[in-house]
Amino acid sequence: MNKTILILILSFTSVFAQSAGNSGLAFLKLGFGARNISMGDVGSTVSSDVTSLFYNPANLAGSTGNEIMLMHNSWIQGTRSEVLGIKTSVWDLPIAFGFNVTTVNDIQIRTIASTEPDATFNANYFFGSLSTGFHVYDNISFGATLKYLYEGLYSDEATGWGFDFGLNYNSPIEGLTAAAVIKNIGSMNQLKNESTKLPTEFRIGPAYRINLLQDKFTVTAAAELQKYTLTNDTHFNFGLEVLYDNLIALRGGYQSGYESKNFTGGFGLIWGNFGLDYAFQPFTDGLGDANIFSLRFKF
Repeated sequence: MNKTILILILSFTSVFAQSAGNSGLAFLKLGFGARNISMGDVGSTVSSDVTSLFYNPANLAGSTGNEIMLMHNSWIQGTRSEVLGIKTSVWDLPIAFGFNVTTVNDIQIRTIASTEPDATFNANYFFGSLSTGFHVYDNISFGATLKYLYEGLYSDEATGWGFDFGLNYNSPIEGLTAAAVIKNIGSMNQLKNESTKLPTEFRIGPAYRINLLQDKFTVTAAAELQKYTLTNDTHFNFGLEVLYDNLIALRGGYQSGYESKNFTGGFGLIWGNFGLDYAFQPFTDGLGDANIFSLRFKF
C-alpha cells in the first residue's frame, strides 16, 4: 500500500515522550485506581487494596477478603481505558487478576500528498495479569505479577509477556513503610517489522501514615523515585491524603520531570464496603484534562 500511517498516535505518547526512550506500549504507564492517580501516582507505596496488583504485588501479602475494582479513565485526545481488578485468596494465598483495555480513537491514514485523511482507525491495547504476594520475613513481603500483552495498530498485531516484582518493608516505626518494585520486564512479538520494547521501570520510596485527633483524621504521605530503564530520565512523585472518619478523603499529588503535567488531585467517598474515588489530572499545551473514576467493593 502506498500509504503512510500518520500515527499522531497515542496522544499520550507525546506526553510521555521524555520518558519513553525506545519503548512503546505507553498505556502501561497510565496509573491505576483513582486514589493512586490523584496522589501523584505513588501506588507502589500506598496501594493497600486490589490496585496493588497494578503497582506492587508485594502489598497483597497478608491481605484478606475479596475485592473488586472497576475504573474508567477518560484520558486526553480520545484515549480511553477500562480496568478491572479482582482480589481473592486460594489456600490462604492472596491472588489478584487484572484486566486493562485501552483504545486510541480516530488515528488518521493519509497518502503522502493528501491534505485530508483518507480514513481513520483505532489502536487497541490489552493486558491480563495474575499476581500474588507473601511474607518472606515478618516485616518484609515479596510479590510477583505475570502479564499477557496485546497491541493492535491498523492491520498489524503483536502479543507478548511481562513481569513485575516488588518488595514491601514495614519498619519498626509505626506507620512508616518502604517499597521497591521493577515493572514491565519482558518482550513482545514483532509488530510488522520490529518488536515493541516494554517501558521497564523501577520505583522506590517511603510512605508514612498517622492518625490524628483521636483517630478522626488519618494522614498518609508518600514519595517515590521513578526511573525508566531505557532512558536517563528520572521522575519524583509525591502524594498526600487526608481521610476523615473513614468516610471522605481529600487527595493531592505532584509529578516532576514531565513537560505537560505535574499536579493531580481528587477525592474519595466510603460507604461500608463500597468506595468511590475520583482523580483529576490537568495537562498543558492544549492537551486537555483527564478524569478518572473508580469503584471498589469488598466482600
